[in-house]
Amino acid sequence: MTTMQIYVPCDSAALAVGADEVAAAIAAEALQRGLDIRVLRNGTRGLLWLETLVEVETPAGRFGFGPVEAADVPALFDAAWSPGHPLALGLVAEIPYLARQQRLTFARVGITEPRSLADYIAHDGYRGLRKALDMAPAAIVAEVTASGLRGRGGAAFPTGIKWNTVLKAPGSEKYIVCNADEGDSGTFADRIIMESDPFVLVEGMTIAGIAVGAARGYIYVRSEYPHAIARLETAIALARHHGYLGTNVLGSGRAFELEVRKGAGAYICGEETALLESVEGKRGIVRAKPPLPALAGLFGKPTVINNVLSLATVPIILDKGAAYYQDYGMGRSRGTLPVQLAGNIRHGGLIELAFGVTLREILYDYGGGSASGRPIKAVQVGGPLGAYLPESQWDTPLDYEAFAGLWAVLGHGGIVVHDDRADMAKLARYAMEFCAIESCGKCTPCRIGSTRGVEVIDKIREGTQRTQHVVLLRDLCDTMLNGSLCAMGGMTPYPVLSALNHFPEDFGQADTSQHAA
Repeated sequence: MTTMQIYVPCDSAALAVGADEVAAAIAAEALQRGLDIRVLRNGTRGLLWLETLVEVETPAGRFGFGPVEAADVPALFDAAWSPGHPLALGLVAEIPYLARQQRLTFARVGITEPRSLADYIAHDGYRGLRKALDMAPAAIVAEVTASGLRGRGGAAFPTGIKWNTVLKAPGSEKYIVCNADEGDSGTFADRIIMESDPFVLVEGMTIAGIAVGAARGYIYVRSEYPHAIARLETAIALARHHGYLGTNVLGSGRAFELEVRKGAGAYICGEETALLESVEGKRGIVRAKPPLPALAGLFGKPTVINNVLSLATVPIILDKGAAYYQDYGMGRSRGTLPVQLAGNIRHGGLIELAFGVTLREILYDYGGGSASGRPIKAVQVGGPLGAYLPESQWDTPLDYEAFAGLWAVLGHGGIVVHDDRADMAKLARYAMEFCAIESCGKCTPCRIGSTRGVEVIDKIREGTQRTQHVVLLRDLCDTMLNGSLCAMGGMTPYPVLSALNHFPEDFGQADTSQHAA
């Protein structure tokens, strides 16, 4: 008799809605019925509105049921996990939300068991590293550069250029640092990678180390991600045990070691220089630049700092080649962007698509419109310091330069949706208040400007000398934009001014279109 294989995700989003209880119920029900069943814990597919998404292995592929709760399990067994059950979803790979995606960075996510190195290798894992070990360091950097890969954070800086700077920097000691301090609202792609495919990040960082001559790397993870931290530590231990990390990586004579450092919950530590301070054991305060971290970064040594998505994309580039990756996307935005769809949306989740898709397609073809059923009013892209985009801008392709033309940012790919009940003046106030709370306090425009910004928006909302205070708010934003030391203060004006420009009625203004970007 063939053992029936049932997959239950172990991602935090699934755990939050009872995945562990579902897995336990399936095991208990099978035991009670005398059935030969093996419960496997995969990562999430990213279809978060369907969690807990249970998958059953069939000759045609994995068949899905969801959202499943522990109480549903006996009925699923009664129905022999048949397609006729009300929770049946069909073959998971053919669910339109998933089937229409272009999964490169997330190719294994939801398919493999995150704790299994053997499963990772069976699904093309470590092929990129093996190829990299046969290449000269400069050739690895050239391949990453030719792919067009850019940082999946706010600046979108070309990854290859950063690596090349570190490669050429003098010094026998260099470092690779992964920024996994995913603090933006509506973002969870880093968490999904770390929880559902941690080996791809370990492999990507190892390739980076081999490429630039760094023998040690650090993954800086926010302490609010305990499951991600546990998966990474398991993956690092397994990789080390099997020779993929250590003093002699795969017998190549090259060394690379890796460790996890926990952040303490400061949003500012998502800024690369504040992150370096924190890794060094200091208070997370922004450093003045120059010198650039690529020349004088961690412990004063040349340092590559990339975020999770950038480093996790490197293995597929080395495995399949730069041309393969560059074939996706548009303009200077090559490859794919993992979009995280959250807020007031019917089908929230992770969507990996080639650059060039529009917001409207994401909101309706994937997201299914608002969860409330009401008209969507505004979409914030790029985290809490991203601009609010009105419907007139939803046909803009997701492309770094196209968004820059709107005075907006793609950032980490987080999209938060608001329906027509949203008070944009209140949301603008939140941006200023968020900055005031999270500012490291080093520079005056950010530290004082955000506090004054809250006060000015309060006066506008109260109707106190509204016209004069709107002018004052714009002046204040200009000072923060041009005078702040880092993007914390420099980007806070994005949500504030976009709300003011596109939704003037929420500020008691008849028309500010002449100011609109």
